[in-house]
Amino acid sequence: MEKESTLFQAFKNAQWLPAAPVERPFVRHLDAEPSPARIFHFVPPCSQIVLSVIIPTFDASRDGYFEKLLQQLEAQTLRDLEVIIVRGDSRQGRAINVGASLAGGKYLLTLDDDSSLPDQQVFANLLRVMEADPEIGMAGGINVIPSEASWFVRRTMKEIPRRSTPPVSEITDSDLAEHPLLIVRKENFEKVGGENELLPRGLDPYLRHEFRKAGYRVVVVPNAPYSHLPPRSLPGLLKQFYRNGSHSSYVNRHFPQWAIETPGGHGTFRSHQTMPARVFRFPLRILSALIALKPIWFLCLLSYAAGFAADQMAFSRCPKK
Repeated sequence: MEKESTLFQAFKNAQWLPAAPVERPFVRHLDAEPSPARIFHFVPPCSQIVLSVIIPTFDASRDGYFEKLLQQLEAQTLRDLEVIIVRGDSRQGRAINVGASLAGGKYLLTLDDDSSLPDQQVFANLLRVMEADPEIGMAGGINVIPSEASWFVRRTMKEIPRRSTPPVSEITDSDLAEHPLLIVRKENFEKVGGENELLPRGLDPYLRHEFRKAGYRVVVVPNAPYSHLPPRSLPGLLKQFYRNGSHSSYVNRHFPQWAIETPGGHGTFRSHQTMPARVFRFPLRILSALIALKPIWFLCLLSYAAGFAADQMAFSRCPKK
């Protein structure tokens, strides 16, 4: 009997199709530029699709993380799923919206290309929570530190806020539901206008804010572990924070209404702070990182500040129209 084709085998022989013809009529904040991405859409034979897994990726490699993720995805006990990989679009929101437009499942589940799935029941557990409570709009997992991670990765995930998730024993309202492992109902995703394609960063807080405005709960779920892995080296990590600082400057200048708070723990919080308050507290964060003996977090904050300042200076030098 001929062996059935698997996701990983299909990916190795993938025929990538252009994303440009895909329309996104539900998107509230649409980027007028067509997506430059290519798409790989895997639909298993003889399957009733319940879950559409969407993975935006720039190179479908991510230093080897991506192929491991596909193998872990294939090991999930939930089988009624399709996989949509959107490769080569630097705008993550646009890439996810492209995938959502093609999705045939009742639920959408997003992963990052550097996510890791240590438990084969993760998808099934998330789906069970969504099916049981229609008031839950978004559900994320618990970002755990892998036991096999290098010293640097482990230290990074311990020191940097939101790089690992405080554990929970029950479904918990939280701002820590994030794209590296996130499930939503497709109809609700379209109802809130999808991802914001105009933002270069800050997609997670924007989408959570829109779901809350629509009256839905945003939660994290026990027994749904994943790992969102940082760069493997300090130079790579600092480069990432420099880019984040630059993008944050861009958002604060052009879209201050979407500069939304990102607390480090579970529970309620104030979604917006004034710019002076955010500027004032930043040096305090740097000082607290020093006092707490968190050298990696300290250097990341400095790199973030450098990226923010560089973007501001570049803008100030531009001729005014």
